[in-house]
Amino acid sequence: MLDDAVTTLSEEEHPTVHSDRGCHYRWPGWIERMDRAGLTRSMSKKGYSPDNAACEGFFGRLKNEMFYYRSWKDVTLEKFIEEINEYMKWYASERIKLSLGGLSPIDYRRSLGLLV
Repeated sequence: MLDDAVTTLSEEEHPTVHSDRGCHYRWPGWIERMDRAGLTRSMSKKGYSPDNAACEGFFGRLKNEMFYYRSWKDVTLEKFIEEINEYMKWYASERIKLSLGGLSPIDYRRSLGLLV
């Protein structure tokens, strides 16, 4: 999967990949792939759970709002990926959050001058 993702990068792109300290991110095979791709590894501090709080919250909402209470039995992998992509676009641009002053994440970032 990493090798497939890396092929989409331009020659100038060398992003930092941030992860928790899970064993799969410390596996020598993963480290070798990251090095070969010229990517920088970044890990959360040991025992520092706030690093993952935002992601955990997002995925919890995704599961509650989109995944649970629906049968995915006859949905192809391609259709499932499309559904997740559409949800993420909707979440970022249209879903309001009270913690962001009733704005969507994109509108909130615009209000801070972080997006044009």
